Amino acid sequence: MKKTGSQILLESLVLEGVDTVFGYPGGTVINIYNDLLDYPIKHILTRHEQAAVHAADGYARATGKVGVAIATSGPGATNTVTGIATAYMDSTPMVVITGQVPTPLIGNDAFQEADIVGMTRSITKHNYLVKDVKDLARIIKQAFYIARTGRPGPVLIDLPKDVQIAATRFSYPETVELRGYKPTYSGNVRQVEKAAKMILASRRPVLFVGGGATASDAGEDLMSFAELIQAPVVTTLMGMAAFPTGHPLALGMLGMHGTYYANMAVTNADLLVAIGARFDDRVTGRVAAFAPKAKIIHIDIDPTSIKKNVRVDLPIVGELRDVITNIMDRLRSDAAQVQALPELTASWRSQIDAWRSQYPMTYKASDTVIKPQFVIQKIRELTARDAVIATEVGQHQMWTAQFFNFCHPRSFITSGGLGTMGFGLPAALGAQVACPDRQVIDISGDGSFQMNSQELATLVQYKLPVKIAILNNNFLGMVRQWQQLFFDRRYSQTPMELPIDFVKLAEAYGATGLRATRPAEVEGVIRKALEIPGPVLMEFQVDREENVMPMVPAGAAIDEMVLAS
Repeated sequence: MKKTGSQILLESLVLEGVDTVFGYPGGTVINIYNDLLDYPIKHILTRHEQAAVHAADGYARATGKVGVAIATSGPGATNTVTGIATAYMDSTPMVVITGQVPTPLIGNDAFQEADIVGMTRSITKHNYLVKDVKDLARIIKQAFYIARTGRPGPVLIDLPKDVQIAATRFSYPETVELRGYKPTYSGNVRQVEKAAKMILASRRPVLFVGGGATASDAGEDLMSFAELIQAPVVTTLMGMAAFPTGHPLALGMLGMHGTYYANMAVTNADLLVAIGARFDDRVTGRVAAFAPKAKIIHIDIDPTSIKKNVRVDLPIVGELRDVITNIMDRLRSDAAQVQALPELTASWRSQIDAWRSQYPMTYKASDTVIKPQFVIQKIRELTARDAVIATEVGQHQMWTAQFFNFCHPRSFITSGGLGTMGFGLPAALGAQVACPDRQVIDISGDGSFQMNSQELATLVQYKLPVKIAILNNNFLGMVRQWQQLFFDRRYSQTPMELPIDFVKLAEAYGATGLRATRPAEVEGVIRKALEIPGPVLMEFQVDREENVMPMVPAGAAIDEMVLAS
């Protein structure tokens, strides 16, 4: 029996296990939306195509599944670009389907035509323009395989309208054969042997964990590894939730706004084992001064990430759980040396504890003005640390990383690589769809929130009980902080003086709005918000010029921190 291109697309999504898609209809995808009514796939209608991709991203990050978004051609497709780039930078598995004008019109400046394949070539793991309906099933199979295997990432399928309408016999491939694409999953045995010897010889080891640990669900193996060799653990922003912050070996985040003791540990380590991290410039500071005393082992499934930004003494390409397990097996075969390791490295951990006691992560509390860190700590306390937290981008994002103390993998959803303002609310929306029984909270700044605030309507329409906490300082806070510290307080275009009434904004969309202006009101507002079944926006009017500290100035080494402002 023949099926049309749009039916083949939807049949294939079902066979790939897709139960939810996020999107926004238009003329060149109208056939897909018509057929969608006949398939068991839930569609979430966002209010903007960028938000649809962020929502699919949040869904994927919360579950590990491939997120799916649909948009029409032209402006609908171009609106997806920021979301695709965000997913690409953070290695989120995703398939984005865009409509395209009919194939005979491509290149003729047809109505709502845009070369989305060309535009997204550098921000997708792979992309396709489907020219023949007979290729469609194979392409969809390949797209999902590429998105979820190796280093995950977004794949775009551009689907012309005439291909959606054309019909052919449907047969979904069982396997994928892609010449030149064969991810390496098992680490080289000799490299694993070398790594074990380097670990046993180390007296000041540090594990450096990135977002790859979350993507590969390596959390349990990672903890076993750290405990086996008693190595302190630092994380990137993307690796925050992969290792519980409350663990005795956890040192928190590394880099520009990392903890003093994490930065000092890496600067003085004699061995750095990087696990699924790409040595982002926010992490390394001045590269020439990064981990100057350490030999570096870099474990990653993506060979192009290794040696890209820093020197590496021992590269191991492979799937993280496989490599970590093999290293532990090798270490356990040398039981006497492994058992002696904790005692041999005890003074190193004592030194780190001394740094932790000297400069703990803290802030100056106040009885008169709301400190943003206090709000984050209260949210953590009142949600039993079980919530899924999404953030926008800015000061509130860094305070959340510093003070929430994450203890479960996939509980922290944030835009790390691209730093996309407007990401948090739609990503929280997607996470709530994926995890209907968990509390999802978007922690936001007033600037970021206004970039996709229209998604309040989506929350209300689908009765999604996302709670939004806006830390309102009427500033573009992070830029203002830089202007204060490095530009002599010349606040150019960072004050957002128009007093937005966020409570009324929430009410205009049919959500509940609450506000706290004094520290004594914070706990009551959070408790009330958590008791209300639907979406609730909480506005906290916080200290306008509170800064994120510590801070490593641009161009400085990570041990050259500014500790207070």
